[in-house]
Amino acid sequence: MGFFTADLCDEFFDSVRVLEPIFRSYGGLLKCEGEIATVKLDEDNSELISLLKEEGRGRVVVADANGDYCAIVGDKLMGIAKKNGWSGIVVNGYVRDIVNTQNIEVALFALGTYPKKSTKKAKGQKGVDLNFAGVLFKEGDYLYADEDGIVLSDKKLL
Repeated sequence: MGFFTADLCDEFFDSVRVLEPIFRSYGGLLKCEGEIATVKLDEDNSELISLLKEEGRGRVVVADANGDYCAIVGDKLMGIAKKNGWSGIVVNGYVRDIVNTQNIEVALFALGTYPKKSTKKAKGQKGVDLNFAGVLFKEGDYLYADEDGIVLSDKKLL
């Protein structure tokens, strides 16, 4: 992936949305880019699992777990993401098994780590607009992430 988010911000200054700098990298890849698929969760990652079992085609999953203290992604879901061709996962929440997730060739960005897994509390929703980290995410937007940050655009930039 031959892009840098800083360069994208310079070139497309007025058309990109930059997420607040609250995410850390926990995946085997430090960069990802692609069309996004959205999922809203409520301490239950069942809809995320369902989405990751679909063909990824290089897309990026954006999952909003409201920053709740439960791990939404671990090494098993990262393995599913890798197997099905997802480029990355961005979680407004927490992840676990990071010793293992860092060895799986999928980008993973989250608020932090938390050892307790999610419960089966309430079914989530796929394909909905999300709003966190100071930006609005719409299904089909394009996301670019690297060590400098995460950038969102309503159209493909590269």
